[in-house]
Amino acid sequence: MGEHLSIIRLIVEASVPVQIVIALLLLASLTSWAIMFSKGRVISRSRREADRFESRFWSGDDLAQLYRAIESAGGATGMAGIFEFGFREFARQRQANIAPDQLVEGARRAMRVAQLKEIDRMEHGLATLATVGSTSPYVGLFGTVWGIMAAFSGLGNVQQATLAMVAPGISEALVATAIGLFAAIPAVMGYNRFADQVSRLEIRFDAFIEEFSTILQRHASRGNAATATPER
Repeated sequence: MGEHLSIIRLIVEASVPVQIVIALLLLASLTSWAIMFSKGRVISRSRREADRFESRFWSGDDLAQLYRAIESAGGATGMAGIFEFGFREFARQRQANIAPDQLVEGARRAMRVAQLKEIDRMEHGLATLATVGSTSPYVGLFGTVWGIMAAFSGLGNVQQATLAMVAPGISEALVATAIGLFAAIPAVMGYNRFADQVSRLEIRFDAFIEEFSTILQRHASRGNAATATPER
């Protein structure tokens, strides 16, 4: 408890520039933690929704029925949203009597657009984590250098310098470095973790687009998209 109070006292008694640096680092740390909690929920929900949709998609349900269920629910995100975009474009172009190859290519383009929107939604905020992780140590180092400069500049008016005279100034300066690392390390770990998870989901989306495009290709020249069912 005394150590915690000592750190607080060092921050309170620090010079104004060092206090500003510490405040900025604490704000950056709080922002990065808020992003990580939010991003964890978003990506976990996307994974669960992808699992549920794939299970239903490959169960053999009618594609048109699946599309209508998604559309009646007010649209969807993730893999279900990619399917919705692709099926809608396929059905729309089929009514216009477009060539089979162009049908599939149009549906594929629509799914790619939906995929890009979904990846952009999941990656939103990751750049902030990367920025906090890469810059916080340097911001903390700036506060440390400033604090040490202030501590040693105060020795110019004394006859004899002692460790006791400079120790408080150096201590408060080093607190800035510690807080900089405290802000940076979780941000870097969070960025790496969520970037990997987004990349894995993107691979799943790519695989689904190719699989669904193959199914659409088989039904482009025969039958009706409204009665097509995926082959398991």
